[in-house]
Amino acid sequence: MKIILAILLFSFSVSGISQAKITFEEKNHRFPKTNEGVLLEHDYSFTNTGNEPLIIEGIKVACTCTKFTYPKSPILPGKQGIIHVTFDTNKKYEWQNRTLVISSNAEKPTSIIRFKVMVINEKH
Repeated sequence: MKIILAILLFSFSVSGISQAKITFEEKNHRFPKTNEGVLLEHDYSFTNTGNEPLIIEGIKVACTCTKFTYPKSPILPGKQGIIHVTFDTNKKYEWQNRTLVISSNAEKPTSIIRFKVMVINEKH
């Protein structure tokens, strides 16, 4: 019985040691006040702080006004990557809050990054 318990404890400890981990330099970005019609861009830098390759499986956003690109190949442990985000302010007014939901093989399979901007329309 002690041998089985030891094997189980070892397998739990090993499974927790070997995993990818996505660590962002910045998870929330605030753009300066912006005129309507401007295309905004921002890069979210991240590092794989785990010890297995990090694979981003996809990103979801609620609005087609927000576009993104991300690394399609695995990010090795200790290496960095960038998620490039663009936001089209055309026909957007007032405070805009956008969330990007990132799916990956990291220890936390879902990560969230956000941005916020006040869009003004000088015609009104």
